[in-house]
Amino acid sequence: MRYQLLDEIRGATLVSMIIYHACWDLIYLFGMPGAWYESTGAYLWQQSICWTFIFLSGFCWHFGRRKLRRGLKIFLGGALITAVTLAVMPRDRVVFGVLTFLGSAALLLIPFDRFLKKCPAAPGCVLSLLLFFVTKGINAGYLGTGFLKLGSLPGSLYRNLFTTFLGFPHPAFFSTDYFSIFPWIFLYLAGYYSYKWIEHKRKLPVFDRSVCPPLGLMGRYSFWIYMAHQPVLYGVFSVLAMIWG
Repeated sequence: MRYQLLDEIRGATLVSMIIYHACWDLIYLFGMPGAWYESTGAYLWQQSICWTFIFLSGFCWHFGRRKLRRGLKIFLGGALITAVTLAVMPRDRVVFGVLTFLGSAALLLIPFDRFLKKCPAAPGCVLSLLLFFVTKGINAGYLGTGFLKLGSLPGSLYRNLFTTFLGFPHPAFFSTDYFSIFPWIFLYLAGYYSYKWIEHKRKLPVFDRSVCPPLGLMGRYSFWIYMAHQPVLYGVFSVLAMIWG
């Protein structure tokens, strides 16, 4: 069963992401001025997009029976993006991007679901969010988040591509889109447990209503739109650049 409102939330987030990436392309690939893009406001915009996608993906993990197939499709989509960016635009490569993470998380939950569902939903959600904030800074070498730094992590953790995949990037690593297993798996689990809590409260029917059907259609095909949007944006901007010089 599909819940229309969830598709529409995903579609609205997809629109926000496309606009954000269009700005990135114009500034970093086509040379338009955009100092604002480095501002706190732009960072919060970017975070609102990825937080919504990851939380919602964890929430929707429970839907459908083909979890292995879905997880593999998303993971392979991420691998394709990595291969293409490495071949075509290595200076702007995407390694361990959001699709790689979402596919990995979906696959990891298949064997761990039997253990995770033993934890009550509300405590599981709260604990997941707490762990997310505690580990939010590990990519940068510390526990904590933002202004709240709880302690530095040993440099020996940051060694190779495998540790980078987990959340401890080695010094030479670079990616324009990096989402490691930790800390993001905890936000994914917060969505996973939120579904369990809402299901237990019998509140799922609240999502079975429509506010904006076109957004719902986009949300339904979000994977394919995600895969296509950057090539389309780049093509459109390249044509406009040739026309306008």
